[in-house]
Amino acid sequence: MAWNEPGNGQKDPWNRNRPGGRKPDLDGALKNLKARFGRFGAGSGGALAVVGVFVVAWLLVSSYTVIDARQVGVVLRFGQFSRILPPGFHLKAPSPIETVTKVETTQVRSISDNVSMLTRDENIIAIDFNVQYQVSDARKFLYANADVENGTIPNAAEAAVRSVVGANVMDNILTTPGTDTPAPDQAPVAGVAPQAKETLQQQTRDILQATLDKYDAGVTVTGVSFQNVAPPKEVKDAFDDVNAAREDKQSEENKARAYESQVVPVARGEAARIAAEADAYRVERIARANGDAERFNLLLKEYRAAPDVTRRRLWLETVEDVMAGNPKIIDGSGGKNIIQLPVDSGPNASVRNVPGVGTVVQSATTEPATQGNAQ
Repeated sequence: MAWNEPGNGQKDPWNRNRPGGRKPDLDGALKNLKARFGRFGAGSGGALAVVGVFVVAWLLVSSYTVIDARQVGVVLRFGQFSRILPPGFHLKAPSPIETVTKVETTQVRSISDNVSMLTRDENIIAIDFNVQYQVSDARKFLYANADVENGTIPNAAEAAVRSVVGANVMDNILTTPGTDTPAPDQAPVAGVAPQAKETLQQQTRDILQATLDKYDAGVTVTGVSFQNVAPPKEVKDAFDDVNAAREDKQSEENKARAYESQVVPVARGEAARIAAEADAYRVERIARANGDAERFNLLLKEYRAAPDVTRRRLWLETVEDVMAGNPKIIDGSGGKNIIQLPVDSGPNASVRNVPGVGTVVQSATTEPATQGNAQ
């Protein structure tokens, strides 16, 4: 049932439970409110009192400011720079006499961009770079340039990247961090020293910081990174092949170095052993030669003193040495005393005495030979 159906008026949602079904007197309420305000502003000082209340409220609200711990406040007085407010509670002249602009100084801000540019060797390369910075001077950041964040910093960053990339060849830019030397078969460009990617990023940061300082941008560059450095898509496959070949080359070089580390120490040890043996042989030969010379000098001295005796003694010693080192036949039969050296005697011959026959010399490769008094 609709609330406004004909009846006694008890179904009006704004008039329910109201005895007699009387409707609210809105016009009366407005007249009472107007009368009260009329009495408040009546007389010569009524309007000034109202104005005074609004002025006091405005002074209370706009005469202080609270700066967060991560911020600083830049105060302008009649549009001109006045002072910098550190974090905390501060009193100031009410607006619009003084206005405060709060700037985040601890926040690390960043910009990113993708650019294609020419290298020193006239190759095109695409670079995704990221720049991180913080506000170091809030006044310069706000008022030294028209648009620092969207204009000055992006343009200066791109100029710095182009400056560094344009001074290096593509191979140096694509090299991995920590690799400061090019491949041996790589032809260096005149006047360009090979550098690692980390070094190029540091150079870019330094150039960007110097440029922003010249512009009084009021920011400190905390880092520059090349997130993606790649050749153009049209030649990417060829560059991938080159990189794969370099990796294979590096792998073979590592294997060769490992083999060298195994073979060289062994060869050096063998060389040291041979050198030590040669040195020992040299010392031995020198000592033996010196001994022989000394022995000869002593023998010469004896010979000069007694030539006949010395000559006979040398002959006997020589015969003794010859007879001691060779097999021999001694024939003592029939009262004879004969010593013979067999022709077929050698190191493998054996000598034995046979009763009634004499001494028998037997070679290791021939039939036994007998010599004596076969009668």
